[in-house]
Amino acid sequence: MVSLFVNKRLRRLVRALILALISILIGVSTYMYLEGFSLVDAFYMTVITLSTVGFNEVKPLSNAGQLFTSFYIIGNLAIFAYLVSTLTSYIFEGELQQTLNIFFMGQEVKKLKNHIIVCGFGRNGRKVIEELLKSKERFVIVEKDENVFEGSLKSYRYQTIIGDATLDETMMDAGVDRAASIITTLPNDAENVFITLTSKELNKNIRVISRASDERTEKKLYRAGASHVIMPDALGGIHMAQIITKPFVIELLNILNGMTDTDYSLEEVSYSHLRPEFRDKTIRELNIRGKTGLSILGFKDPVKGMIFNPEPNMRIKKEDVIILLGNKSDVYKFRKEFTNT
Repeated sequence: MVSLFVNKRLRRLVRALILALISILIGVSTYMYLEGFSLVDAFYMTVITLSTVGFNEVKPLSNAGQLFTSFYIIGNLAIFAYLVSTLTSYIFEGELQQTLNIFFMGQEVKKLKNHIIVCGFGRNGRKVIEELLKSKERFVIVEKDENVFEGSLKSYRYQTIIGDATLDETMMDAGVDRAASIITTLPNDAENVFITLTSKELNKNIRVISRASDERTEKKLYRAGASHVIMPDALGGIHMAQIITKPFVIELLNILNGMTDTDYSLEEVSYSHLRPEFRDKTIRELNIRGKTGLSILGFKDPVKGMIFNPEPNMRIKKEDVIILLGNKSDVYKFRKEFTNT
């Protein structure tokens, strides 16, 4: 799909060049036939006629040659103008550079593995990307409307696939068969369901997080294979109501989610990220709070599920995840001492 999109962008340039070539061939062959010019003279006459620069003729033309030249100039005015405008847009307006950037971005995406695919660059898509950038995650944007990027792609630093996310070819260009997760934020629920079905068909292990606008779509998305379904309108309404009913709870949640200008953040660390010497230890043995100042807010057990305020004698086992709360300097200290990331 990337190559098809690039070809589509180049089609106008190729068309203009082909028209110009055909026109030159017509001029050369006609001058050779009507006036008996050599190939070089016929080409010279064709070029000066096309460009209308007004150089002298090779030799005086016959009546037939003059008549042909008159119609040839009139017929080529449109071709010449079309060629000039096309070359101008490609060279001076940066369209050729944009086309090359799209091609090279497609080549870079082919090298990615275990990345995240974000479908849609609307309001929700932009928020998703902001969060992924904070976490330094590798991701690819799939967006069919190039104009939403507010400027040329050469100034856009994200790896992007311009295409329809509901098409298999587009998703393969985005590396869906090698991706770890896909987040689809399109406003159309039917398209989100279709993308979920397509993604799970192309990569059965991929994790799909989808947006939904209608409650009836939520069940369809889960049946299609979505791991999580987010309804922004419903969440927004609940959030606004709870600002009144539970203002301090919401204030705390906003702090934890990084929605306010504070130094606190939530971090999750899996068993595999811990250094070998800290694996299979109890929370008491790790003494994370004493060494770094971080608090263990939760503990994700693959069997028991989420455990809040875990007991000190709980042991960190394979596939477990620790959820930590603290300021950013303490998080940095923890990662430096306890993890291999």
